[in-house]
Amino acid sequence: MNTTIHVNELESLLIAIIVLFLGYFINTKVKILRKYNIPEPIVGGLVIAFIITFFHFQGFDISFKLSMQDTLMQMFFATVGLAASYKLLMKGGSRVFLFLGIATVFIIIQDAVGVGMSKALGLDPLLGLIVGSITLSGGHGTGAAWSQTFATDYGLNTLELSMAAATFGLIMGGIIGGPIAQRLINKHKLKSDFGESGNHHIEHPDLITYSDREEDRITSKNTIEVLFILLVCVAGAAHFKDFIDGLGISALRIPEFVYALFIGVFITNVCEGTKCYKINKETVDALGTISLSLFLAMALMSLHLWELMDLAMPMLIILAVQTLVLGLFTYFVTFRVMGGNYDAAIIAGGHCGFGMGATPTAVMNMGSLVSRNGPSPQAFMVVPIVGAFFIDITNLLVLQGYISFLGH
Repeated sequence: MNTTIHVNELESLLIAIIVLFLGYFINTKVKILRKYNIPEPIVGGLVIAFIITFFHFQGFDISFKLSMQDTLMQMFFATVGLAASYKLLMKGGSRVFLFLGIATVFIIIQDAVGVGMSKALGLDPLLGLIVGSITLSGGHGTGAAWSQTFATDYGLNTLELSMAAATFGLIMGGIIGGPIAQRLINKHKLKSDFGESGNHHIEHPDLITYSDREEDRITSKNTIEVLFILLVCVAGAAHFKDFIDGLGISALRIPEFVYALFIGVFITNVCEGTKCYKINKETVDALGTISLSLFLAMALMSLHLWELMDLAMPMLIILAVQTLVLGLFTYFVTFRVMGGNYDAAIIAGGHCGFGMGATPTAVMNMGSLVSRNGPSPQAFMVVPIVGAFFIDITNLLVLQGYISFLGH
């Protein structure tokens, strides 16, 4: 039995920052990582995760105290909401539903691949759903929930497989998104409507870029004001979730960060409509980038990579094929259907993130891309709303359809 080393909250935060510094440093030294926009949290986080895995096999487990992780994620999604003014929503709102349709079609394909390959390899076809949209489009939380259902209703113990498959998807979704989108940008010579370089905030004061290379002109007063708004969104999200759950419709399983996002949408549009207060978008941009970077660093450094070793060879084969299918789908379908322009390429990179991992991974992919190629506010509106909320509903409907089709 391994000895567990507990790392307190402050030290865990320090290590998360070290993860980011390590990712920045490695990316500056390794050209191929820069060329294909592999996000810094993925690079630094995997290095730390491999070190922790080494200690695990030496008899020592490292446990981080990451109580701020969920708060940081909710703060980031609140900034996504604050960026969604009614002008932007009117301009690109319909693309949310177009992208939802594309993502839903892919879920159907993803489960078909999982079920079909499971049958071909002599496995229970239900396991194909585990290495399909349950863990890949659904993530760790959806995987844990369905594992309980599979154990109770079908006698299948799939929890370890679910966690391992979701971990695999999280890593691969962060690795393939940048290269695929960058190839589309280079091949079609695509450019951002706002330009590739320069200080975008001077020319477009209300633009949210989520670029860590952007010069943000912020003050301590602006920072305190925006931080207050973000914390209102986070605190309000918890109360809204409790209220909705109290109405007996908790089966929707809407995560708190979705409420934070929509509270942000409400606040920014009330402020814009009444002109009672002007939210400093540069400060929103800076705090959003910081929140996302730290959240992802915490998520990656706490991965249990040794769980991937629990995946049997047939499951690894299925997951490898799923990665290939997603890459081809985003390259040839997502990009073209979403318009074949610069925003569509960024959305394709984001689709790789939540098609294999989670919505924060999608946003991380897009953040790395826009840091190099220029802003894409439409992508940052479309992908988080679909990936954080709507896709869970369509995923549930597709999974129920497959389970019925399989005779369970």
